[in-house]
Amino acid sequence: MGFSIKQIILPLSIPHKKEVFGITKHINACALDKRQTEEITLNDPYTVPYRGIYAVCDAKNEYAEIIEHSNCYSGAAWSLYHYAKAPLILKARSTGNMIRYFMKTGTSKLELKPSVAAAGIESVIVQGDEVEITYAGLGGGGVGATRCRALADGVLRYRISESGGERCAKGTVVVPRRDRVLIGIDDTDSKDVGATWTLTHNIAKELDCQEAVYLSHSLVQLFPVPEKTQNCMSTVLEFGCVDKKAKEGLVSSFKRTLQKYSASRETGLVVLSDFYAKGLYAYSNRCRTERVSKADALHCAEENNVEVLLDGNGIIGALASLPWFGKPEESIIPGTEIQPMNTGKNQLNDT
Repeated sequence: MGFSIKQIILPLSIPHKKEVFGITKHINACALDKRQTEEITLNDPYTVPYRGIYAVCDAKNEYAEIIEHSNCYSGAAWSLYHYAKAPLILKARSTGNMIRYFMKTGTSKLELKPSVAAAGIESVIVQGDEVEITYAGLGGGGVGATRCRALADGVLRYRISESGGERCAKGTVVVPRRDRVLIGIDDTDSKDVGATWTLTHNIAKELDCQEAVYLSHSLVQLFPVPEKTQNCMSTVLEFGCVDKKAKEGLVSSFKRTLQKYSASRETGLVVLSDFYAKGLYAYSNRCRTERVSKADALHCAEENNVEVLLDGNGIIGALASLPWFGKPEESIIPGTEIQPMNTGKNQLNDT
């Protein structure tokens, strides 16, 4: 697999407010009425495929984060509740329509019980550049464990049993093993134009692909300093890359596009490949409660093997954003401290 480098062209902003408010969308009522009277044929009425299933692993392949991109949030919420009880899963939480399972790798024995613990992840086995995930479930949970996940985008191979009705079903999917790549950005706007969070999201969406999948976007509230544009926030993007080549292509394209559209000469851009980013916790907490110097930021980046790609004053906030990947609800709260990741069993919604 290879990361394809392409030129990214983002449309320019609409210049006049009156043009924005002059736009009107019309609903085609005739088309809707026609659909209501037509006979509907469903090709696969009992399957709702996931958009994607991604396996991000630590350097030693001892821990993995299985990230599932749902097409039906209520079904994913059901899975979140039941899967959290599986022995291998240490933490389970949702971020929008992404469900994230932080877990030990290996195998376990599931004790499935209707309505109580009706489905789960039985095993996660890392084999070279691939990860084999085995699910099991009862009834509708078995459908989710088999066809719904087997048909997700990015699944390389699968083995599934019959599912549905009162059956106990089991399914195994094979997906690429991924490394976590974090991109921190700050100071891309000016007093007159721009917003870092929108620019970075738009670039990330353009670069999203199977080799470097776009996993999360978090806004990070910093300590308000006089140099701020307005709200004093930085942004961290999380990608899952299948290999070094994919990471290099992603970072190169991102930097080039950011430089093209940034409205500031003080843009900060940093990159870290790390499962936890825990070496930056103390620094990030400082940046959220007090003013930190650029010299401190550069020293911290060097100590933690963070790549500095653009070293404007924005590097201070860009570096502070990195450990907040996948925590967009917590990162926006002023002064909130990021806590060390606990590898003990803690089930639902632990940050």
